[in-house]
Amino acid sequence: MGNSDSKLNFRKAVIQLTTKTQPVEATDDAFWDQFWADTATTVQDVFALVPAAEIRAVREESPSNLATLCYKAVEKLVQAAESGCSSEKEKQIVLNCSRMLTRILPYIFEDQDWRGFFWSTVPGAGRAGMDDDEGARPLAESLLLAIADLLFCPDFTVHSHRRGPDAAEDMQTIDSCEYIWEAGVGFAQSPPLNYIHDLNRTELLRLLLTCFSEAMYLPPTSDNNILNPWVTFFCSTENRHALPLFTSLVNVVCAYDPVGYGIPYNHLLFSDYREQLVEQAVQILIVSLEHEGGPGCKTGTLCVGPDNLFVNYLSRIHREEDYDFVLKGLARLLVNPLMQTYLPNSTKKIQFHQELLVLFWKLCDFNKKFLFFVLKSSDVLDILVPILFYLNDARADQSRVGLMHIGVFILLLLSGERNFGVRLNKPYSVHVPMDIPVFTGTHADLLIVVFHKIITSGHQRLQPLFDCLLTIVVNVSPYLKSISMVAANKLLHLLEAFSTHWFLFSASQNHHLVFFLLEAFNNIIQYQFDGNCNLVYAIIRKRNVFHQLANLQSDPVSIQKALQRKKKSPDAITGISRTSSQETVSMEGSRPAVPAEPGTLKTSLVAIPAIDKLTEKSQVSEDGTMVTVSKMDSLCASHPGPQTEQSSAAGASDTESVSGRDNERGLGPFLLPQVLSWKCKLPLQTIMRLLQVLVPQVEKICIDKGLTDESEILKFLQHGTLVGLLPVPHPILIRKYQANAGTAMWFRTYMWGVVYLRNVDPPIWYDTDVRLFEIQKM
Repeated sequence: MGNSDSKLNFRKAVIQLTTKTQPVEATDDAFWDQFWADTATTVQDVFALVPAAEIRAVREESPSNLATLCYKAVEKLVQAAESGCSSEKEKQIVLNCSRMLTRILPYIFEDQDWRGFFWSTVPGAGRAGMDDDEGARPLAESLLLAIADLLFCPDFTVHSHRRGPDAAEDMQTIDSCEYIWEAGVGFAQSPPLNYIHDLNRTELLRLLLTCFSEAMYLPPTSDNNILNPWVTFFCSTENRHALPLFTSLVNVVCAYDPVGYGIPYNHLLFSDYREQLVEQAVQILIVSLEHEGGPGCKTGTLCVGPDNLFVNYLSRIHREEDYDFVLKGLARLLVNPLMQTYLPNSTKKIQFHQELLVLFWKLCDFNKKFLFFVLKSSDVLDILVPILFYLNDARADQSRVGLMHIGVFILLLLSGERNFGVRLNKPYSVHVPMDIPVFTGTHADLLIVVFHKIITSGHQRLQPLFDCLLTIVVNVSPYLKSISMVAANKLLHLLEAFSTHWFLFSASQNHHLVFFLLEAFNNIIQYQFDGNCNLVYAIIRKRNVFHQLANLQSDPVSIQKALQRKKKSPDAITGISRTSSQETVSMEGSRPAVPAEPGTLKTSLVAIPAIDKLTEKSQVSEDGTMVTVSKMDSLCASHPGPQTEQSSAAGASDTESVSGRDNERGLGPFLLPQVLSWKCKLPLQTIMRLLQVLVPQVEKICIDKGLTDESEILKFLQHGTLVGLLPVPHPILIRKYQANAGTAMWFRTYMWGVVYLRNVDPPIWYDTDVRLFEIQKM
């Protein structure tokens, strides 16, 4: 009975608050204590018992009561933080105040007139427990400092070091670096697991995340000077717990093992409170690490506003054992949803892989030494395989287009480093369950086969990513020692699809895709000819595609005819036969990618910049170092590439129909000068020379030996050489990812969209007036 009585009393207090027309005095403790002192409600109860309509009604009709409620809740948290929260009653009050503020804050943020409320001091409120200095602080600062203190409160959120019953620990002098939550980066002791502490931390982190969520209520802007005041203050030197909290969050995430003791179905037998904590921790991390640099900023530095200590600490992690701990932890969690057993649902599957990918991105972006550590060994493949799994799995689901983008961005960042291309040569033997053709080959083959699948059978809104996918292939191509026949056929199939006249002429930048593929072929022929007989054979078999490109008809009549054919065949890519070769057998345990379930919520994303804004060209010199190619130099490079032409699709929002690639208007007359400008720059010289030399030789062998067997021809090509017969090798050009205002804005909308959709129990922001993105039902 007690619990239902307390819920009833709590509900009565809420009704009193909404019906009182006169302001209730801040000193009327008997009234205010009803909300936190006498109740034992869960966070779900608070959300059910405090309806949105009533919060808005108090905000509009009794603003002073709402202000006092917020102020009194913060005051209670400050008092508890100062006293050390020693009694059970005090602990209950802290949890109740946290839940109440978590419920109310989004309705403060959604109203422009209220947004500054927490950054003001509240006049005339009783300041019990706050001294004069504290009294001068804005309410937001008092709240954030109290949360930080409470996250290191012995016997509440951390394991106490007390020796005797009377040796109380003073919260003002406590060294929170001794109370880091988990062993890992910079901390060796693993405190005993305590699920009550985990639950209490989770409640406080949920409130902290809600404080940070003011960003959701501001419309998207590419102005990077707009700082989130909550994050800025919390991650500043004002917060004496910034370092131990940052370390605790990183260690809790990277040490988490969802499989636990490996007993099947153990997650169904008991609740895993650590998982909720890990999820909140990784969300706090990615939101706190949002890089607020201006356009002139170098990665890893902050140009605007005060120093963000979380970014600072992340960029300064430097010990190899710390890198190893972080990388192994992230890889273990990313691979978890792929794990298969013979017992269905016997192992626990985590759901927060999108947040983990953003955290991995931030690590690589802010800590270049970590990026080099990742690429130093084959461990990078433990990150690559899950990313390719997620990309393949999400390709048909429009609600997961953001996941597709973050996966591709990470691969674009990695592909800018030579070591990534080298690592891809490791044989692929893991065989994760994916509905892609079975093949024997390397991780490079896996990458190519998955990319082909995304392009030929993903949904339409992925078209703005095609440039990125092929840029990754170009970046790694000079290092690929041996491509399998399956992957070679996939690349030729893409060239065939992209070089059809109706696709080439249907939008002004479609030819970039052909240029990328030709550049990849040239890199492999010039730098890795010896081991790539499969690709050479595929090029010889499909030689008519190259001859057609070399003899491309670009007069107005031909262009118009091609566009007429396009109208009859509406989908430029999938109009080509889906299977370029016989393989139809998919990997064991695979299931096809499926569209989103009806009713699935998704959040909109801003446009991604065009590939020329996303990358900058670097030339690899003979000693392996990279030299940035200036924009002017790249104008004179062997082919125009996306950097030299103003792409008409500067990216497209996934809420729109996609970029100019879907443009149905007759572009013929306007395209003619453009077609003439890029047609003469098609980099076909190397391939045409290869065909000129090898085709007669292959034909002669077939006639002389009466060969019909591929393996004999491959054997011949394997031992062939083109030394001295090909044009002088061109310099290797790598397009390295470069940070810019457009991607910073994309990351902000994506990250907060993920946080919004993942927090459904309780639904913190549901039905509030979010403005950073739109919420759509599929």
